[in-house]
Amino acid sequence: MAIQWFPGHMHSTKKAIVERLPDIDVVIELLDARLPGSSSNPLLAELTAGKPALKVLNKQDLADPELTTAWLAHFNALPGTRALALDASVAAPARALIAACRALAPLRGGMVKPLRVLICGIPNVGKSTLINTLVGQRATLTGDEPGITKLEQKIVLAPDFYLFDTPGMLWPRITVERSGYHLAASGGIGRNAYDEEEVALALLANVRVRHADRLRARYKLGDLDGLTDDELLAELGRKRGGLMAGGRVNLQKAAEIAINDFRTGAWGRITLESPDEFVQWWAQGQALEAERREKREKRSRGGK
Repeated sequence: MAIQWFPGHMHSTKKAIVERLPDIDVVIELLDARLPGSSSNPLLAELTAGKPALKVLNKQDLADPELTTAWLAHFNALPGTRALALDASVAAPARALIAACRALAPLRGGMVKPLRVLICGIPNVGKSTLINTLVGQRATLTGDEPGITKLEQKIVLAPDFYLFDTPGMLWPRITVERSGYHLAASGGIGRNAYDEEEVALALLANVRVRHADRLRARYKLGDLDGLTDDELLAELGRKRGGLMAGGRVNLQKAAEIAINDFRTGAWGRITLESPDEFVQWWAQGQALEAERREKREKRSRGGK
């Protein structure tokens, strides 16, 4: 299943970013530390090419610490890029953003040349919570549904530090299939764009590879080796109140339970992808996309 979600307001967001970029000194991209590669917007990378970038792995308290370290090393190795990890609700690490941005644009600062920073990210990645923490008050709206912020906002974090917030934005075509599943599992994609049972199955298939013990402990299960992913989902529903009349399992409810347990950290600190894995998936996705474009061009020329 290919998961795609690009509501109309995201076109407006893209336009607003393009118009704002000439005046921007640093671009902050807020990522989900549980899926750093999948939550990094390739469209944003294209739009902001050449601008100093700060990659912020948010929700680090929900992510695997070792894989977070690996992702930070991956991003810090990129030219013109710095990376740090934080939990957006913790004040002290959040303030480190200002220092990191100043280091990326050392020639900006002071009232004559204030530092102008654009903060971007996928929907529901925690931008509003982070900004509220930085400002120290409810300066922006927050929520647990993607797409809360609808208009650009300017926030003054210091007399010479201007932060421009934009609505969450995905990209028109998600070419890495696993990224679609990961984004849906994390809440970055609207619920009307995916089948929860299918996403839950993909999530369980991923997590059981590294953390079968977590699933066994959470749902009081035995050895998982003899269970298919479908059987695991059914057992999950049976253990967590997903039974219907006659003892049948409500798989929809079981899927909702699995996805919610991942989002809330009930399985512990879990990251769905390593840098090496994502690089491989990206290459495969690009190859498939190139093949798709070639076939489309052949059809447009009247070929087979």
